[in-house]
Amino acid sequence: MMKKICLVLAVALIGVTASADEFSKAGSTGAQFLKIGVGARYHAMGEASVAVVNDAYSMYWNPAGMTKIISNELAFTYIDYLLDVKLNYLSYTKRINDLGVFGVSATILSMDDQEITTVEEPDGTGETYSASSYALQVGYARDLTAQFSFGASFKIIGEKIYNERAYGFAFDFGTLMYTGINSLRIGMNISNMGPEMKFDGPDLDVSYEPDPSNPNQDPFNSRLKSEPYDLPLIFRIGAAYDFMFGEDMKLLMSVEAKHPNDNLQQGALGAELAWKDHYFLRGGYKLNYEEEGLGFGGGFITRITGETDLSLDYAWVDFGRLNSVHRFSASLVF
Repeated sequence: MMKKICLVLAVALIGVTASADEFSKAGSTGAQFLKIGVGARYHAMGEASVAVVNDAYSMYWNPAGMTKIISNELAFTYIDYLLDVKLNYLSYTKRINDLGVFGVSATILSMDDQEITTVEEPDGTGETYSASSYALQVGYARDLTAQFSFGASFKIIGEKIYNERAYGFAFDFGTLMYTGINSLRIGMNISNMGPEMKFDGPDLDVSYEPDPSNPNQDPFNSRLKSEPYDLPLIFRIGAAYDFMFGEDMKLLMSVEAKHPNDNLQQGALGAELAWKDHYFLRGGYKLNYEEEGLGFGGGFITRITGETDLSLDYAWVDFGRLNSVHRFSASLVF
């Protein structure tokens, strides 16, 4: 039995080493904020989450995981990201009888105002600009059989730099299957399937004068054309298994392989040690990433009213030469 489990977990990572000589294609897509994961639990586990996620954060990692939500859940994540960039995520999910589970979420990335510089004024013009991005998402999931569930979501995406904006949309799809080998489950997800996006705005308007030497020819208005960009399409496949140590302690092990359209294939290993399903210690490691690697964290669940549970989680992730990132998340189950 253990050999079968180890074989399934190993197969999920085969593609990571198989692409060692592949060109990374880094920088070939836009809307990069869509690749910043949410939920401190999953970052602490190295993002090996596609077969693990079972809460309101399923909207991001694998919509099929929403089928594990029993009633209502409200989740929030705050990320103090690199270079004073902040990301906030809010998600709400609700089970409606036998219809399935519905969810909505909002992701907002923001940064401090930046000073505008030019060739003539390299120290600044006295003006500033801002940049931000957002994604609004709706999702649905249901069990198709006792062992197999499916989920899908639709998101509207927007980005802004100074006065220029870009809009788009995308779909996510996910599945979660319990294999029948004890607690072994396999999850798959494809994220950000959508058309290209392109920036447009008033700062692209320019005055064009074809022939300055001709006094009879007036300049006319025109608009610079910006290059469209692809969304960061990501395919994930992973597996998870629970090891029980008595009635109170459980060790969750997970593994995941990830194939992005703008980088080499990547992988992740994660672990979560739970005590009475209320106190948690977590660790994980990312494979084939340029900077990210080790992650760890913890959390706890406590009852605050008769039917409401509060979950608080924290994760620390090493970003190598870019130092580290702290993530905090909270959720209410009611």
